[in-house]
Amino acid sequence: MQATALLHLLQLASPSLPIGAYSYSQGLEAAMESGIVTDAASARAWIVDTLHHVVARFEAPIVWRLLQAFSARDDAAVARWTEQFIAARDTAEFRAETIQMGYSLGKLMADLQIDDGGLLAILQAQPEIPLPTAYAYAAVALAVPADAALLGMLFSWAENQVLVCVKSVPLGQVAGQRLLLSLQPELALAAAAVSTLADDDLSSWSPGLSLLSMLHEVQYSRLYRS
Repeated sequence: MQATALLHLLQLASPSLPIGAYSYSQGLEAAMESGIVTDAASARAWIVDTLHHVVARFEAPIVWRLLQAFSARDDAAVARWTEQFIAARDTAEFRAETIQMGYSLGKLMADLQIDDGGLLAILQAQPEIPLPTAYAYAAVALAVPADAALLGMLFSWAENQVLVCVKSVPLGQVAGQRLLLSLQPELALAAAAVSTLADDDLSSWSPGLSLLSMLHEVQYSRLYRS
């Protein structure tokens, strides 16, 4: 990868990107409240299971398809996968999360005035913009290779999950970095599997996570919005 594309990816995947990712736990806070995640070992088990059985089975494959669609300027494919992803958000928190961050990233890219060869018009034609759609648009507009963009998306997700654990389990900073380092082989495996999935293999079926998300909506004490 060229240096410019790598730097663009680092910026896009950075936790300092102003889209509000730090304010969401994606069900992890509810798992802590329920006693499922209590220490470093259970935190790692939660993240690995969620990565392989949830993220790598639906969100990441849709990001992959959206990357191809934006690269081909295929507005119909962008609309199709955007609509399917939003329809699969089965709790109020999960839906609000992806729409808020997608809107924020889309607005940021528009404000930065990236020369994208007409890609922004495809993005803005969507009635609602979830995070996978905005992320795929940004990666293609910044000329980040698709395989690197996919891995960057997975790493950004994992890093945010680890940061939630550092703040809320709580884990120490060194334990958090040890956890993140141990996840690298899992992220590589997930990325390799994503691009091989056929459309009919995609699945957002995760009833346990959905129940935890609904419990979080009425959780008395919480730091995160999901």
